[in-house]
Amino acid sequence: MNHREPAIRFLTHPARQNYTHAFRTSATIFRTIVFLFLGFVVQNLQAQNASALIRFDESTRVFRIDAADTTYVLGVNENQQVQTLYWGRHLPESDHFAAAESMPASASFDPPVNTTPQEFVGWGGGLYVEPDLKITFPDGNRDLVLKYVSHKIDSDQLNITMKDISLDVYVTLEYKADGGTGILRRSAEIENRTDGPLTIEQVSAATWNLPRGTNYRLRYLTGRWAGEWNVQEQPVHPGKTVLESRRGTTGSQNNPWFAIDRISNGDAEHGSVWFGALGWSGSWQITVEQGVQQQVRVSGGPNSFDFGYRLPKGEHFQTPYFYGGYSSDGIGGASRLLHRFEVDSLLPHAPHPALRPVLYNSWEATEFNVDEAGQMALAEKAASFGVERFVMDDGWFGQRKDDHAGLGDWYVNPQKFPHGLKPLIDKVHLLGMDFGLWVEPEMVNPDSDLYRKHPDWVLNFPGRPRTEGRNQLVLNLARPDVREYIFQVLDKLLNGNDIAFLKWDYNRNWSEPGWPAVAPEAEKKVYVDFIRNFYGILAELREKHPKVEIESCSGGGSRVDLGVMHLTDEVWPSDNTDAFDRLLIQNGFTYAYTPGVMMAWVTDSPTGVNQRALTLEYRFLSAMQGSLGVGANLNKWAPEDFAAAKRMVAQYKTIRETIQRGSLYRLITPEHDSEQSVTESVSRNGHQAVVFAFLHSSSELYPFPRLYLRGLNANAAYRISAMDGKLAADAPSEASGAYWMEHGVDLELRGDFQAAAFTLELTAAAPGQP
Repeated sequence: MNHREPAIRFLTHPARQNYTHAFRTSATIFRTIVFLFLGFVVQNLQAQNASALIRFDESTRVFRIDAADTTYVLGVNENQQVQTLYWGRHLPESDHFAAAESMPASASFDPPVNTTPQEFVGWGGGLYVEPDLKITFPDGNRDLVLKYVSHKIDSDQLNITMKDISLDVYVTLEYKADGGTGILRRSAEIENRTDGPLTIEQVSAATWNLPRGTNYRLRYLTGRWAGEWNVQEQPVHPGKTVLESRRGTTGSQNNPWFAIDRISNGDAEHGSVWFGALGWSGSWQITVEQGVQQQVRVSGGPNSFDFGYRLPKGEHFQTPYFYGGYSSDGIGGASRLLHRFEVDSLLPHAPHPALRPVLYNSWEATEFNVDEAGQMALAEKAASFGVERFVMDDGWFGQRKDDHAGLGDWYVNPQKFPHGLKPLIDKVHLLGMDFGLWVEPEMVNPDSDLYRKHPDWVLNFPGRPRTEGRNQLVLNLARPDVREYIFQVLDKLLNGNDIAFLKWDYNRNWSEPGWPAVAPEAEKKVYVDFIRNFYGILAELREKHPKVEIESCSGGGSRVDLGVMHLTDEVWPSDNTDAFDRLLIQNGFTYAYTPGVMMAWVTDSPTGVNQRALTLEYRFLSAMQGSLGVGANLNKWAPEDFAAAKRMVAQYKTIRETIQRGSLYRLITPEHDSEQSVTESVSRNGHQAVVFAFLHSSSELYPFPRLYLRGLNANAAYRISAMDGKLAADAPSEASGAYWMEHGVDLELRGDFQAAAFTLELTAAAPGQP
């Protein structure tokens, strides 16, 4: 069944909170068949009769979780350890598992605690693999050995309670299964029932154990500013691979996502894939480890570097969520499962989040030089070709003339907007668009009223230099007064203006992460409390202003993860809007995240990144693979540019739902310096498919590769239509799904930086099917 995530995951609390959620059950399937002249169209209202089933066998002490096409099995062994028994493709209910038994030692050097695939293990008892929990107690003891105590099953959620062998430290493992995708949401809650405080030095949300083997391949995502979302591949070797951010927030150097398959998998649409993603927007780490007996385990949670969370007596610490899933349909299937989960169960307003409107952003046209007349003129131009949301970017507030001043002073600049924002907003509404605004609430310029009044509000170590990035410092959002200030200024802004959208930016990483206002032993809580308060502000704003949508932006794609995605409606993948570069950036992004939140802009040519000239049509087609926006300087456009934009925006609106909600297939990836890139999106009801094809350069008279489509109904009929570019002259106007998938289709693409797009529309369903 579809379920919603809680509005916010609190990381620590004095007493255990009991969150209950309404579960959406699927409705009865209604099928209405409407026959039309020269054919028929079937409208299928498919019920998502998906549910998860959790069972416990008391005789063997084995838990079994079945959801979608996945089975996950764990058990309590003779040492009271919680042990992974199976994670993979769904098994028949008739298959039963024997009681869990710990694995034998590997000589005297690796006792069973290292060789047994445990779900969650403390650092103690001779453990040498990556621990899930490491604690220091006041008396200097650092040994922690956790044993099973009890469990509770509540519908699609399983809680298992563990306890140290002598100390009153309790850990509750939480499992929640998504019936539609089989994705498991895991976390751990640590409770201190001892007589004094303890310090958590390392903590994971969960450990995922794969079947023992040596032929595994790891995929992960790396990047930098203007070059995010690079897909990396490497064999899983004995030892550890650590993916991480030490930057205070998610970062783009690595992204908290992984996928592991077998090296023998040669097809993106076939084979077993185990994948996962952390829901955490702070410093994080994911460790992929192959042990001495070829056991592969993946653990993840807050980064242990410089970490030390002091947990007083009677308090709890709740980890972030670590999501994991399995696909038998290759890495392509893994991506589609994550996309479906994000849209149906994670995003705000799931399972029916709003489609992303076509957006215009004024940054490239004006940069900081915004004013009422200039923005109104741009709004008129944007409305003329079908834009639905007008966003004014940086420069509207405080004494913001460039990036040296003004951050932190969130009042409307009276010289630029002498009558406030209302005249501009009214004009935008009159033109049929809603209004959005850029903000960067977590930052402050030293040249600002806020900093002059509260220099102690930033992250800092007393007596040490305060490192600036982009001429700004990071406000210490862990402080309650800073959290209150940021919420109040944003709340006032939204109360006083009819704003539909906030582009929430974050343009530097942390430095000097000190919190001198608290006791030294509590300062390192900043890594958790900062992010908790960030989530809290987002949640509170959403509750008070439910119609306002928010984008997560961080100098591009430096804050994209399943934690922030639960509280925002879209994300900004990269400041690099070069349409050719974006093919690779967007390709990598969609391994982990849905195109339905991936903002993609059409900007000026040549771009400032590469000085590469690309046609307007090419730029539009590249951006239309995601959630379409325009960021070009419209003051430089010619009449023919506006005409082309109007045509392509209109085309996008006819395929928008398929792009943002459909199933994505990478027919040809732009990875490994490929000359081609081709994507196909198939609508959920199977009635429409959209294909985008791009050519870097042709050579030696070779034709563009034939395209073999995916995801169609083999026995249904589809009509093909070119949106942009040319189909091969011998392509039939209509053929079966089998024809398009087995025979394929050719495009006439030659030259440099060429692009084409076409659609397939269902004209006749397969016999006996809607």
